[in-house]
Amino acid sequence: MSESKLAGQFFDAAIGLLQRVRDEESASIAAAGTAIADTVAAGGRIFAFGAGHSSLAAQDIVYRAGGFALANLLAVPGAVGVDVVPATLGSALERVEGLASAVLDSSPATAGDVLVVISLSGRNALPVEMATHARELGLKVIGVTSVAYATETTSRNATGTYLRDHCDIVLDSKIAVGDAELTADGVEAPFAPASTVVTSALMQAMMAAAAEELVHRGIEPPLLRSGNVDGGTEWNRRVMTEYSDRIFYQH
Repeated sequence: MSESKLAGQFFDAAIGLLQRVRDEESASIAAAGTAIADTVAAGGRIFAFGAGHSSLAAQDIVYRAGGFALANLLAVPGAVGVDVVPATLGSALERVEGLASAVLDSSPATAGDVLVVISLSGRNALPVEMATHARELGLKVIGVTSVAYATETTSRNATGTYLRDHCDIVLDSKIAVGDAELTADGVEAPFAPASTVVTSALMQAMMAAAAEELVHRGIEPPLLRSGNVDGGTEWNRRVMTEYSDRIFYQH
């Protein structure tokens, strides 16, 4: 079977974006890692939020081998992935004013914690309100977004602003407006989105920077191991017991 030209083009596009964020966002990634390390060292908790497909990158750092045990998903019912029917309801919920504040006020997140808000466009009410209200509550907010949307699209929330305007630290994914890397003759719409690849890479790079900073301070990063390697389950049980007051995905 011959090689797919378009598949190769997608890999090239994704690799190019990964190289850009590595080179252009290195200082912001390091700053985000330091902010997370500060929070861990001070006894705080880590929360991650994303709606729709942005939730995939948030979930990618929660309860996984090689990840921080105290990274928690901040879930908005109906907006986590495409788990509602019709799926368009999830998109509609992203534009509802007041929903983010209600979720945050009902969550365990509190002053001194860090919240990572992921939104590719950063233009809808849910991520903008999540960031603004989190800062009002005293959380440090790290935003992961495509800054291009703030200059090439119209805001869709009451403030007329974007996620990037309400964060302590912003990581720019460099994803082009529309989130599709390829076009081809005979295909009417652009296709092959790369936002999940790039955003997840930014999230993992940020957590790696946090682990590095903790080690520099003489603090063991609270990491989980794979439950599919010998001793992994026992290791995880110890870590999750030690940090049980900062973990909210188990009872």
